[in-house]
Amino acid sequence: MDVTEESTPPQTALALLKSGGLRMGPEWQRAHELCQLDEGDRAHDLVHALCHWIEGDTANTDYWYRRVQPWTRADTIAAEWDALNAALN
Repeated sequence: MDVTEESTPPQTALALLKSGGLRMGPEWQRAHELCQLDEGDRAHDLVHALCHWIEGDTANTDYWYRRVQPWTRADTIAAEWDALNAALN
């Protein structure tokens, strides 16, 4: 996914997560900050859930996924990134 001037914050956050290897680091931190810009917006909350899954914070991950129901979480972080990328683009 390429980030453009037309990219939304959730799209940019997804791109950052991918560029950071779906691991914790500066890209994760920036992606998490972008998700917090508009909590309550479904797209922001979906990527926020993925951020906390990557972080390994199960309770927080589950909280964010409950907020975005209905949504079927993928089996792996990489598959979830693919699903979110398809849904948000």
